[in-house]
Parts: sequence; structure tokens; C-alpha cells
Amino acid sequence: MELFSSFLTAALLAILLQNSIFERALGTNILIYASRKKEHVIGFSLVIIYVTSLSSVIVWLLDSNFSHFKHFGILMPLLYILVISIIYILSLILVWRFFPGLFRKIRTYVHLSVFNCSVLGGLFLNSLHGGSLPEYIGFGIGTGIGFFLAGYLLYIAHPRLNSDLVPAAFRGLPITLVYVGIISLALYAFVGYATR
Repeated sequence: MELFSSFLTAALLAILLQNSIFERALGTNILIYASRKKEHVIGFSLVIIYVTSLSSVIVWLLDSNFSHFKHFGILMPLLYILVISIIYILSLILVWRFFPGLFRKIRTYVHLSVFNCSVLGGLFLNSLHGGSLPEYIGFGIGTGIGFFLAGYLLYIAHPRLNSDLVPAAFRGLPITLVYVGIISLALYAFVGYATR
């Protein structure tokens, strides 16, 4: 029960309080692209959940075994990118070999969803918070669910943000960034502000 509790706490932390889009603005460009179609929001989110949860297991192994080394902080970004790349390549080969129909559907956006700031930033935040294996996995899954939450909120607002009621100078990217900023501030109000 304690393992599930730590898993759930880390997942909720990543979904709401440490949301990679609203709290850190990681992966916002991919989110804006994905939010145009409902299928893209779901597809991107599922791939991010898959990659961050698998990567979190390997990152936990790396952090728990090698974080005491003197230059681990310098090599950490390269190791994390290597982990993400290996998972990407192996998963793509398996999907291409055993599920060719699925491969044709995801090949247009799978690389965008795997190699974005949300995935890598989620792994860095995971290492920053540290913890047990269930916490790492929970934070990884929560990062993907948080991306879905942000993408869905943007998908819902997309028709209104691009309507004729919005002045022509603000349509598109400017009003979208303002909208994301307002939601970020609203979520930031729940977290609160603390000085150190």
C-alpha cells in the first residue's frame, strides 16, 4: 500500500503541481501542434506516457547507482538522451515488425512526441525529486497525463481562440500563448509562492 501511495503522490505531483507544460513551459511548441486534432493529443500523450514511464525505470537505475560519481551531473543529459533514444529505436522496430498498421499511423508524429522537452524535462525533474522506483514511475506517468491535460485544455479552446471574435492580430499563436499563460497562472495560484 505504501508503494502505491508513493506512486500516486508522485503522479499527482507531476500532473498538477509540476506540470511540465504549465509549470515549466517544457514542450509547449509540441503541445500547440498536437492540440489541433483530438487524435494527436491522445497519440502524443500515450507515447509520452510510454516513453517517460520506461525511461523512468532506467533513469532510476542510473541515478541510484551512479549519482555519487563526481562528474555524473555533466554526463546526465547525455545519458538520459541515450536512454530515450534506445527506447525509441527499439520500440519503433518492434512496432514496425509486429504492428505495421499502427506503425503507419504513428510514424508522422512519434519522433515529435518522444524527442521533446517535456520528456527530457520530466526525467530531469524526476531526478531532482529523487525517491523510490514507484515514485519515478509515477512521476513519469504523471508527466504524460499532465501533457494530455494541457493538450486537451488547449484542444477545447482552439476553435474559440481562432474565432472571428478575436482580433486578427491576436489570432493563432499570440492568443494561444496568452491562454496558456493564464492557465499557468491559475495553476500556480493553487501551488502558492514560497521564497527560500
